Amino acid sequence: MTERAATGALAGIRVLDLSRILGGPYCGQILGDHGADVLKVEPPEGDDTRTWGPPFQAGVASYYMGLNRNKRVQHLDLSGDEGRARLLELVAQADVLVENFKSGTMERWGIGYDTLSQRFPRLVWCRVSGFGGDGPLGGLPGYDAAVQAMSGIMSVNGESGGGALRVGLPVVDMVTGLHAVIGVLLALQERQRSGRGQLVEAALYDSGLSLLHPHAANWFMDGRVPGRTGNAHPNIYPYDTLRTASEPVFVTVGNDRQFAAFCGCIGLPGLAHDPRFARAGDRSRHRAELKPLLEGATQALPAAELVERLMAAGVPAAPVLQVDAALEHPHTGHRKMVVEMDSGYRGLGSPVALSRTPATYRHAPLTPGEDFLPGDACGQREGSL
Repeated sequence: MTERAATGALAGIRVLDLSRILGGPYCGQILGDHGADVLKVEPPEGDDTRTWGPPFQAGVASYYMGLNRNKRVQHLDLSGDEGRARLLELVAQADVLVENFKSGTMERWGIGYDTLSQRFPRLVWCRVSGFGGDGPLGGLPGYDAAVQAMSGIMSVNGESGGGALRVGLPVVDMVTGLHAVIGVLLALQERQRSGRGQLVEAALYDSGLSLLHPHAANWFMDGRVPGRTGNAHPNIYPYDTLRTASEPVFVTVGNDRQFAAFCGCIGLPGLAHDPRFARAGDRSRHRAELKPLLEGATQALPAAELVERLMAAGVPAAPVLQVDAALEHPHTGHRKMVVEMDSGYRGLGSPVALSRTPATYRHAPLTPGEDFLPGDACGQREGSL
């Protein structure tokens, strides 16, 4: 395997990724994609997600492969003196440390933030946790689905009249990883002025609550508890899945002009002048009457034809695709959102596109026996401490 030289907006930044599972590793991968030198420190038995399969490739689960490219790896037992001594050597060379240990664990080992920040004052320490370190729930463990439940996300997801439903992807974990990246970049920027690092906290609970727009804004204003609306938007309509002569189409009408254009595209121009539907608020209040009128027209049109008409008229619309169709869509390739490497690795590309310093993909996630030592040439191997 040949490693390309690290370039990008974060070239020269050294990151120690001590995190496991999703939020922290996702943060580390984003930093690595944009040029940071990321060393992932795993326990001797490895990150739990190495086993989260099937599917597997070379004995490593797809879950791990999706979160850990552009990282070198070293296995350390941080509960022992030798592993902690080695970690201190690595921290001395690092700009950023990312960790998601249970609250108090690193402090018990004598390598917590208060201790290391005194010794390494320029270090930016990013802590990813379930609920933060203090408060009524401080220090308790948190996984994505549990936080989806507790933060209210599940209560607004699902069909009207149905039960609360988990969002079908780890949205809280991934947003927490993004918040961690934002926090790290903010702290690095501030360090340019002050010369000092600081603690960055990204908690799953906070991230879950942050996703509640517009439901939180609605509740703050009128006090009504938000409910489930299926695919429909709680505030505007039509912003919903509609039946066609083939597969469903999602239509997103955001204003009166778009609604008039939509009605013209489906052969019902008079609906735009109906007092029940003429304004956005009216359409939202009368959605139960409006939807069957719209579907009476859209069911006569194939999905591809309807989408083409609406998009040409400036009305955002899209077919409801399966994952394979989305990843194989020509525009996905054009946007370089699928990464392929000679090793056989395929993964999602970086969604952050910079004009002068784009993301680079230098090496795939490492399988057992491929661990890169810090400072060594790519491809040399290492054991565990």
